[in-house]
Amino acid sequence: MAVKVSIDNFENEVLKSEKPVLADFYSDSCIPCKMLSPVLSQVESEYQDRIKVAKINVNFNSELTEKYGVQAAPTLVFFKNGEEIERLRGAVRKDRISGILEKL
Repeated sequence: MAVKVSIDNFENEVLKSEKPVLADFYSDSCIPCKMLSPVLSQVESEYQDRIKVAKINVNFNSELTEKYGVQAAPTLVFFKNGEEIERLRGAVRKDRISGILEKL
C-alpha cells in the first residue's frame, strides 16, 4: 500500500528507502491525478516487493513541491538510493511507468 509522505517523513520514506521509490506528487482536486490513481495501484501490486509508492499531496507539502521543482500535478518522480532518476508529468500510461521501473 502506498505510504503518505510529508516533509516530516520524506527523508526516511524516500531518500533512505532500501527500495526504489515512485513518488506521486498529486492533488485531491486534480482530474488527471484521479485518472492515474488506479494505474498506480496496478503498478504497486505488480512491483510490490521491488518498489515503494509514496503519495505526496502538493497542496500540503509546498516545501517538497518547491524543492523538487514540481510545477504540475500529477508528477511522478522516481528515486533510487536517494537520487532522482527519472520524472514523468501528467496522466501517463502504465507501460511508460513500468518501463522506467524495469530500468531501476
